This record gives sequence, structure tokens and C-alpha cells, in this order.
Amino acid sequence: MAFFVSLDTLDQPTTAKEIRHALKSPRTRKSPAAPPSDIPPALWERIKDHPCYSEEAHHYFARMHVAVAPACNIQCNYCNRKYDCSNESRPGVVSEKLTPEEAYRKIIAVANEVPQLSVLGIAGPGDACYDWRKTKETFARIAKAVPDLKLCLSTNGLALPDHVDEIADMNIDHVTITINMVDPEIGAKIYPWIFYNHKRYTGVEASTILHERQMLGLEMLTARNILVKVNSVLIPGINDAHLSTVNAEVKKRGAFLHNIMPLISDPAHGTHFGLTGQRGPTPAELQAVQDACEGGANLMRHCRQCRADAVGLLCQDRGQDFPISSIPEDITYDPTKREAYRAVIARERDDHRQAKHAAAVALRDAESSARILVAVATQGGGRVNQHFGHAKEFQVYEASAAGVRFIGHRKVDAGYCGGGGDTALDGIIKALAGVEVVLCAKIGECPQEKLVAAGIATSDAYAYDYIESAIGDYYADRYGLKQLALRA
Repeated sequence: MAFFVSLDTLDQPTTAKEIRHALKSPRTRKSPAAPPSDIPPALWERIKDHPCYSEEAHHYFARMHVAVAPACNIQCNYCNRKYDCSNESRPGVVSEKLTPEEAYRKIIAVANEVPQLSVLGIAGPGDACYDWRKTKETFARIAKAVPDLKLCLSTNGLALPDHVDEIADMNIDHVTITINMVDPEIGAKIYPWIFYNHKRYTGVEASTILHERQMLGLEMLTARNILVKVNSVLIPGINDAHLSTVNAEVKKRGAFLHNIMPLISDPAHGTHFGLTGQRGPTPAELQAVQDACEGGANLMRHCRQCRADAVGLLCQDRGQDFPISSIPEDITYDPTKREAYRAVIARERDDHRQAKHAAAVALRDAESSARILVAVATQGGGRVNQHFGHAKEFQVYEASAAGVRFIGHRKVDAGYCGGGGDTALDGIIKALAGVEVVLCAKIGECPQEKLVAAGIATSDAYAYDYIESAIGDYYADRYGLKQLALRA
């Protein structure tokens, strides 16, 4: 197996000495990863280490959100900003609000301990542009201390046009705008009210103002060559048939990515939609809407709908490991771990990209017309490297003669070995609806038997292979094709 850096470092500390030792391994490549052939080099430099803007990067790099912006200027029917909840994983939720000074200390602490950290974002728990003074002060502090961190903010767009010039001056290169509609009649079903120019607006009037401000902000950002990701919440029966129009309109205005996310609707969250019975989409419904937008704005399918205080890889969250009470008042940034990690991971990414290309070429020659969905248990690094019983989410890929295509992820309430047992397994089977096989590093006989009884095959024969290589070999084995020999 080729050398790779285990991204278990988010759970188990890795020292700079260990990373430097790995860097000397004769099995690592001598050349750094080159840009993919379909992305201009200048653009690749801007997105290659951003786990949200690059699907490849999310296997290797971590983000951090700091909750310094609690004030918000709109109300969404899917949002209930709880500031003290540690057990929910969804936007707008945090365990503790921070001042800019506290955020600075926490960022330094995380940068010292999480070598994968590449992006600092402010995503609330309110609106980063409405609570602008705190957002600006936080970014200004950290830009001086850790200048190689990418700065990123998320906004509903209402106050965005007022701050675009400052955003550009501060080198905030990535901005996310949540745009759920371009038709105010639809918007009135999503937004009860907005607060704009010292006045509260409701109904279609509110949605009209919000729509106009969102489009203006998007156009202003793209005119300044700032990369924009548009988030849209898919709400069945309200905007599901409308999101292809949203996709076309944001593409027209230069959006770099469109992220269509499922509505999270649980009565326990206390949102209007949750309390009134508005359901979220099934995985199949979400995929259908995303597929309908193919050919428009580029789609992001690997979003995890992060908390406003998330830390770590997108598939993990270490936010609870860094409470502000545990961080010393006087803390100094040490870049050693992050610098060493980047040197190693450049070689690993090059290996992974070549394996993906080889899998695509080999499957292209397959005579089978079958398309199957494959769920993968992974801890990161683009590998099949997690025990089935420890997985709290599965990454889902489609395999066919057209290649291996990332579809999305399926979260589960609890891992099988995390105390959930058979009850958790029932939830996992439900979450994996439509999936034909699960690939993992290891699986016990009992869950394996129950999955097979539910029509889901399992295999740990491809443990620690690259995901695309493992899926390609499984496809070849299953359909009697020539073994692809893509194991890393």
C-alpha cells in the first residue's frame, strides 16, 4: 500500500516529527500534486485546499467556523438559532458564542493542533454581514496571525451589498450566499419577515427586497472576482421544482458553485417547518433535483450542513474539543504541523488523482450497463478506512461504465458500535435506501447478515484502498470484468 497520512489526526494527535518522518518515506512521490486537467491553474490555486469549494480537498483539509455573529436580519421557517446546544449538527447551532478576541485565541489553538486546517469561516449563528463589526474584527485579527488561512463567510445576502468593498479589501476570497428562491411568491412561504433599513417587512414585499439584494450582492462579488457558492435548502412542495430556475439564475450571475441541501425538519428543533409537519426530502428526491440541475451552475454534493462552530474535516467535528475555557489567555501560533502536513498531503493527492483516473479509464471499457450505488465508510483521506460499526455517515458513489461519481452522503443517528446496536442498525438500513453495497474497513458478522437480509451487500475486502479504486474493483468482481488492479 502506498504511504498516506491517516486523517485520524483529528482524533489522535500527530506530531510534526512523525509527519516529517513520513515525508522521508521512499514510497512517497517526489513531485507535488498537479492541477486537474479541467481546472485552470490559477483557479485551482484558489480552491485546491478549500474543503467546501473542492470535492477533492474535502478528503484532506479541514474548516473552522467561529460563532462571533449572533445577530440576524431575517427569519427563515427552517431556522431556530439555539446558542447552547451541543448535540445537534445543523446550521445556526453553537455551544458558545465568542467575542472576536476569544475567537482569535480559539483559532490559534485549533491551528496548532489540527494540521489539516485550511479555512476559517464565519457562518453565524446569525448573519456574518449583518453582525459586520464582529465579523470584520475577527478576520482582521487572524489575517495578521495566520496569513495562509483562507477567509470565508456565509450570509443570507440582505446586508451583503453594503460590505462587498470591505470584503474585497480584506481578501475574503470565498463567500456563500443562501438563496432559496428567485420568485418572491415562493419566498413568502420560506421567510416570515426581514429587517431592512430599520424596518420590518413581511410577505411578498419582504421576499422581493431579499431577492433583489441577494442578486445585487452576487453580481457585485463576481464582478470583483470573488468566488461565490450559493446554498439552497430543498423544501419539498415549496421550492423543489423551482431550484433548477435558481440554478440557472445564479449561474447567469457568475456563481462558482450551487449547493442544494436537504431541509432538516425535526419538531424537536423548534422551527416553524418542524412544528408544522413540513418534511425534508428523501435522498432520492435530493439527488433527482441535483441531477436536474446538471449542466447549469457547478454542483456541490459533499456538503455536511455544518454547525456555526464546526471544527475539522467535513465528515467530522471537533468543535467540542476546544471550549474557550480550556484555551490559555496567552497563546502563540506554531505553524510547524500545518507546514509539514501540506508537504506530505501534496504527494498523497497526486497518488489519489492518478488512481481515480485509472478507475475511470478502466470502467469506460466495461461492457456492463449496470449502475449501482455504493456506500463507503471513511474517516477521510479518500480511503475506505473506517469500521462499519464506527461510521456515523456514509459517502455514496454511483458506479457504472461512465466511471465512479460522487453522489452525496447519508448521515445516521448513531454508529452500530456506539451503543446503538440493533436499533442503530435499523436506522442505518433506512438511511442506505437504494444503496446496493457498503464498503468498509471491517464489519462484524451480525450487522453483515442483517444488511444482506435487507438487500445490501457488504465487503471489507478493499480496506484502505482509495475509494474509486475499491469501487472499480468491486464493480469488476461483481460483473465478471477484468480486475482493474487499481489498489493503492
